[in-house]
Amino acid sequence: MRHVQGRASQVAEALLEPDGIAEAYSVAGPHDLVAIARFARQEDFEDLVAGRLQKTAGIEATNTLIAFRAYSRKSLEALWDVGNEERVK
Repeated sequence: MRHVQGRASQVAEALLEPDGIAEAYSVAGPHDLVAIARFARQEDFEDLVAGRLQKTAGIEATNTLIAFRAYSRKSLEALWDVGNEERVK
């Protein structure tokens, strides 16, 4: 998603407020922030995106991607763990 310039921290904190958002990342590239949401029911995801995220102050645009399955040779959580000694190849 794109946010208003200079508001990355405020928008990221606001992203973490609704239930379902597991984490938010500041990223480089065409988007400014990536939020990871996890839901058991599609209806809850729809409510989050249409009802909450698009109305969050500071968010200018969103792009929604839905993952069907995760594939990894390593634990994704371990790779992002601050201070983790595991080396990524």
